[in-house]
Amino acid sequence: MFGAYSQRSFSQEGEDLILRRLLEGKSHGFYVDIGAHHPKLFSNTYFFYRRGWRGINIDAAPGSMKPFNFFRPRDINVESAISSRTEPICFSIFNEPALNSFNASNFRRGDSKYIETKRVELRPRTLKSILDEYLPDRQVIDFLSVDVEGEDLNVLKSNDWGKFRPRLIAVEERDFDIQDPGKSEIFTFLRAQGYILKAKTLNTLLFVLSSLEKTN
Repeated sequence: MFGAYSQRSFSQEGEDLILRRLLEGKSHGFYVDIGAHHPKLFSNTYFFYRRGWRGINIDAAPGSMKPFNFFRPRDINVESAISSRTEPICFSIFNEPALNSFNASNFRRGDSKYIETKRVELRPRTLKSILDEYLPDRQVIDFLSVDVEGEDLNVLKSNDWGKFRPRLIAVEERDFDIQDPGKSEIFTFLRAQGYILKAKTLNTLLFVLSSLEKTN
């Protein structure tokens, strides 16, 4: 209906369009998507893939990378749980795959149509180990997307921030208080790593590396 005046988003809350704005229309780049879920649906990275970008997609759900290998062959697609925890973790699988989680209790209070159908035990890897193995040599990470339904902080803690420093980060944070951001462990952790909160959707925080912000 709006034709040339519209912009198509694949993200759940338009995060991809915000990222595009923050990246100032960068034509080619590299992303890392943790909790990638689906190659197109609710994806923070498919918008960029269609424009020639490539990156690493990671999801813990068994079989999750099959559609990525088909629809996103330019990407590096990795089936793995990511966490700072080293012991095996119970992973809950729902009838809505977007809710698959290491924290099933987060969804027992919600809509009754969402049902936990299966549990599997997975041994997680750190984000550092994944990037050490799969990130191309000297590749800059333009943005990191993290949406792992309650395990987000542990994913961030599993990175080597001295070695891998994405320019932008989009991370899910459902309980963020905009009047008191310091109550958020994710906000506090990323601020300590040198990031500035730049934008917010209902459930996602978007951070910019402070050294980049100072050069603009």
